Amino acid sequence: MSTYFNADEIFEMAEQIERNGAKFYRRAAQAAGDPDKQQLFLQLVAMEAEHERVFSFMRGELSAEEGKGAAFDPDDQTSQYLQAAAAGKVFNVDADPEALFDIGERLTVEDILRAAIAMEKESIIFYLGMKTMVPDGLGKDKIDGIIKEEMSHIGALSMELASQMA
Repeated sequence: MSTYFNADEIFEMAEQIERNGAKFYRRAAQAAGDPDKQQLFLQLVAMEAEHERVFSFMRGELSAEEGKGAAFDPDDQTSQYLQAAAAGKVFNVDADPEALFDIGERLTVEDILRAAIAMEKESIIFYLGMKTMVPDGLGKDKIDGIIKEEMSHIGALSMELASQMA
């Protein structure tokens, strides 16, 4: 049996991933002793929150057909699955930011930006994979909007990295 999703479900997952990212960066900010590093993590929290708002808006623009479930799901198991999948993809909310970022003195702002860019790239790969699981009639083309937004996030982070290195 194949598993299919609709665009609404993928946007739901995208919103959860952004919430997870904000939570992760917030924890990293709390662990960062250096004010510059803390400020950067807080900026990343704000970027994730803005992306969640964008994805929520885009989700609201979907047609009824694009939000229609691909299968009968009286127990809402699809939503539960999506929440569980989102919790472990891209931003693992249980991961220790200190372990990932080595937030100690050796960590530079450039290191943080590079790690954030890598996570954004992982999210694009994830959405490209999820796109293959959305039939054309259920909003497959709308997933490109998520991917485009994530690419813009990489662009903003890359510009910030370049300015730090100048």
